[in-house]
Amino acid sequence: MSDSELSVLLENLSSPDEAAERAVKNRAAQVLRPSGAFERLDRVAVWLAGWQRSRSPGVQRPHAILFAGDHGVAAEGVSAYPADITAAMVAALAEGKATASVLASQVGASLSVVDVAVGDPTGNIRTTDALTPQRFDAAARAGIDAVEDCDTDLLVVGEMGIGNTTPAAAVAASVLGGSALEWVGPGTGVFGEALSNKARVVQDALGRVGSAQPLEALRRLGGAELVAIAAAVMTARRRSIPVVLDGFIATASVLPLEAEAPGALQHCIAGHRSAEPGHVRLLEHLNLEPLLELDLRLGEGSGALAAVPLIRMAAAAVVEVATFDEWADHSPVPAP
Repeated sequence: MSDSELSVLLENLSSPDEAAERAVKNRAAQVLRPSGAFERLDRVAVWLAGWQRSRSPGVQRPHAILFAGDHGVAAEGVSAYPADITAAMVAALAEGKATASVLASQVGASLSVVDVAVGDPTGNIRTTDALTPQRFDAAARAGIDAVEDCDTDLLVVGEMGIGNTTPAAAVAASVLGGSALEWVGPGTGVFGEALSNKARVVQDALGRVGSAQPLEALRRLGGAELVAIAAAVMTARRRSIPVVLDGFIATASVLPLEAEAPGALQHCIAGHRSAEPGHVRLLEHLNLEPLLELDLRLGEGSGALAAVPLIRMAAAAVVEVATFDEWADHSPVPAP
């Protein structure tokens, strides 16, 4: 797959603007608050400055892209909901009635939904590959096009697809190793025997594929929306757009990128840590420190959207707060 749409995006990766990073870091050390009082948020502001290539970073035009697709593995009973819920939720998102639609409105973000496989499920990974090379490239192209056409200074990526925690767990296990039991979680709410069945399905998929390179694992074990997310994230890197990752599925989608090209996710930040056990492990492996921990397990980019105001505030708390020198210059001169 050396010539796939996605692998090409991993070549000649750009770096952040170090001068902008230094300027914002220096300013953060001088603003009107005790040294280190906002250390975590100051680091977010520095990160944002580097990728926006600006000494005055800010969040004015946040945009969320949700990729939606169906999965053949849903037929194995791995989700608490039937596969046709994907299409229903896409319709609700389009009508502004879904959770992500409302959250996007509340945080001032525009939102688009990209259908990459709704009604056209990928292969059942228990018995066959999720995507042919042709479908893999088509999904990647959808992710590329979605980001190339958007005007944003902060990109949120998310997904919608019944059953997609199963391929996410399979991709994570294939890339990082470990048994299915170590990666499979309840997803939308499967427990007991249903959860055991989900683990068996993932283990069977891993046994079928055997050892695979990271991008090949994404093609054979993932799904169309996972591939589109990966391509969208790397297109954002090429455009120097900072990215907020959502939960387990979004993070598993980009794991192969980091495995193929270490440092590929430097422009990404984890919006939150979900309740899915595999997400916790992925964030630790990728050294991504989540901004929020609210035990969310919805998807739809919802956890990443919830983090947008925090990122906006982190930038404003450096750029708009006066430094000690600025305040001294503007303060009234004491009477003699």
